[in-house]
Amino acid sequence: MTPLHFNTLALHAGYNPKEHGHAGVPPIYQTAAYIYDDAEYPADLFDLKKFGYIYSRINNPTQDVLEKRITALEGGTAALAVASGQAAQFLAITTLCEAGDNFLASEQLYGGTYHQFSVSFKKFGIEVRFFDPAHPEEILKIADTKTKAIYVESIGNPSGFIPDFDALKILKEKLGVPLIVDNTLCTPALFRPLEVGADIVLYSASKYLGGHGNSIGGIIVDGGKFDFGASDKFPGFTKPSEGYHGIVFSEVFGKNFPLGNIAFAIKARVEGLRDFGPCISPFNAFLFLQGIETLSLRMDRHIENARKLSHFLETHPAVTQVFSAENKNSPLADRAKKYFPNGSTATFSFILKNGKSAGKHFVENVRVAVHENNLGDARTIVTHPASTTHRQLSEEEQVRCGITPGLIRVSTGIEDIRDIIADFEAALV
Repeated sequence: MTPLHFNTLALHAGYNPKEHGHAGVPPIYQTAAYIYDDAEYPADLFDLKKFGYIYSRINNPTQDVLEKRITALEGGTAALAVASGQAAQFLAITTLCEAGDNFLASEQLYGGTYHQFSVSFKKFGIEVRFFDPAHPEEILKIADTKTKAIYVESIGNPSGFIPDFDALKILKEKLGVPLIVDNTLCTPALFRPLEVGADIVLYSASKYLGGHGNSIGGIIVDGGKFDFGASDKFPGFTKPSEGYHGIVFSEVFGKNFPLGNIAFAIKARVEGLRDFGPCISPFNAFLFLQGIETLSLRMDRHIENARKLSHFLETHPAVTQVFSAENKNSPLADRAKKYFPNGSTATFSFILKNGKSAGKHFVENVRVAVHENNLGDARTIVTHPASTTHRQLSEEEQVRCGITPGLIRVSTGIEDIRDIIADFEAALV
């Protein structure tokens, strides 16, 4: 059969109605546990000798369809759906790192990610070392034998910075570590990081994948390209597992596994998800499946509206700068065209001339757009990051993340663009 195209996969991948009572839409399996016919079958499941449903903290049939669909859309080997984007980050890093290890991260990050990395991981003995993504060569200066990963966002939130993925691919190969890319702002409809050298892709599914601001969830995609058994750098993959009777993940589920190299995804599920427990709700998994069905259609409209809105803001006297790679005069326009030929993202930021007071007035006076700290919704959303998403960061950290008092982040929705522009014009001072 000829391989299916993206929009078809978004509707059909990972689901066989015959396996689910011939239901036309993937059902919601609202169950905590599963009944076994005998004693041998669950023993094989718990020993990882067979794949099946054990407990909904670890896996669930609705979750399984979502994971298979995202895997198909990304071109990976396996995926793991979890409770939130923050949970996806946590499981990805803790699957790779142990106490005493470190990982390298772009300083152009969402505020919650920056805080998790710089504050919370200290409690686990895991160190983050930030680098300026505009100068990826810094990576070689701050890496050492304990470095286990490089982490970037496909487009910085809210700075809009686009990394040089060609350079990152070379650097991660020199260090022998996986490249992790948070692709939340682009989605696989616009960008597939695995095709430019990424090994692991993360999502806050709460954003564009779901698209309607009604669910919280996260996704980890295993690209299946990184060989964790190639060296002793990742003992969690090459040494016997204490929790599974001495199983070696890189040997059993690595490059020679019949279903492809899924060692990372398996370890994240059966150790990280099992023990830390950030499982996704079956109902939320169902809602994400619904959102993904219209992903391409929505992203086309999001991008079209974002281009027109950013062009309007560029010429407005109250605005000093617009950070959108969709604008032809952006210093990142060539890089955006290279990596995102179908458009980059509908989330961008701009700086108001009169600073914080103007920002306060703007978010309090929009009427069509909503003022909240989400993004990727069908509705246009405006956020003042210095007061919300990056509030916990110091002023110095905010500057490193590209945050200034007058900066506004806008997640352009799918409303009539004439109404969005009129709304912004009325609220700007």
